[in-house]
Amino acid sequence: MRGWIGAIVRFIVSAFVLLGIGFILPNVEIAGFTNALIASIIIAALGYVAENLLGENITPQARGLTGFVAATVVIYFTQFLLARMSVTFIGAMLAAIIIGVVDTFVPTELR
Repeated sequence: MRGWIGAIVRFIVSAFVLLGIGFILPNVEIAGFTNALIASIIIAALGYVAENLLGENITPQARGLTGFVAATVVIYFTQFLLARMSVTFIGAMLAAIIIGVVDTFVPTELR
């Protein structure tokens, strides 16, 4: 039960971070909290797939160039799975940086 609560909290926090990024950056648009919540779930799922394919070096905890590039690509491709999200590649890069900074100060890990 505790794992589910942690996951729900993680997705809600991620949704608020995505909404904030959409508010701050002109290159990122997310329509509403529900879409931000769905986007956070999609980003987590794509990140999980990328981690399984490419190894643990791309996790946010690795914080290397590979992790940054993987996060950028995951954020960019999420827009193709969510109709009410739009992001440029530069916007995805900036969002990956902001998410990385937020994860540094507010660590929320599902494992």
